[in-house]
Amino acid sequence: MIRENISDLIAFAAVAEERSFTRAAAKLNVSQSALSHTIKALEQRLGLRLLTRTTRSVAPTLAGEDLLATLNPCFEMIETRLQALNDSRDEPAGTVRIVAVEYAIESLLWPKLSPVLKAHPGVKVEFVMDYGFTDLAAAQCDAGVRYGDQVSEGMIAMRIGPDERMICVGSPGYYAARGTPATPQALTDHACINLRLSTHGALYAWEFEDAQGRELNIRVQGQATFNTINPVMRAAVDGHGLALIPERLAQPHLDSGALVACLGDYCPSFPGFHLYYPSRQRSSSAFDVVLEALRES
Repeated sequence: MIRENISDLIAFAAVAEERSFTRAAAKLNVSQSALSHTIKALEQRLGLRLLTRTTRSVAPTLAGEDLLATLNPCFEMIETRLQALNDSRDEPAGTVRIVAVEYAIESLLWPKLSPVLKAHPGVKVEFVMDYGFTDLAAAQCDAGVRYGDQVSEGMIAMRIGPDERMICVGSPGYYAARGTPATPQALTDHACINLRLSTHGALYAWEFEDAQGRELNIRVQGQATFNTINPVMRAAVDGHGLALIPERLAQPHLDSGALVACLGDYCPSFPGFHLYYPSRQRSSSAFDVVLEALRES
């Protein structure tokens, strides 16, 4: 086989798996027109049509499916062997992509992994911020972070942080002007700072628990809405309303008096952050180093 055909076959496999020239081009870091030209040239050399193209979709032909079934095991064997060679080196190396919310990245991931990056120059970590339940395969991430240890089948969950508590906070100036809510239900009469979830675009319903352990979900209203937690806290410090934020995040402002908590009896603790990753994840020296660094002692 002509050597340059290898890159063309990689390009074909990417388009066939993604079912999209746009997504495959982004995955391969090439332009869509260059990728289209590559596939056309490959089909001309083989004398076969490998992909069926419509205005809305791309799908392998029967010949394309047959070729893809041959290529995938070969590419996987090559990748496994290259990874084994990489792992045989004395120094861990490789890239680990982790998807998490901003608060987890700032409060847990970065403090634990910053020393790792200094100790192991060959290890690279890419942080992807997302508030949704991310599909790791679709996002091309090695692991994700979420509250609790409940994950889908085929995933492993590992605790990386202590139990957490969401608390309701406001500035002294806000309480002086609007009073202090006595119950979660009273929040409907207060200005509150909302958080919009990226998963489905809805506003986060504030979660509390009564003395009998029953869940209370309160929909709040206010002038300001953000899609990450740090601006929510900043707005609360500035007196724009009440906010529901992680207690550990708020603690410096609670200590300084810039924020004051309320409704504490209604704010229960819950399982903290866990790292989740596929049970069939191909381990690498870099991933092993990251796992060990993040594991909660």
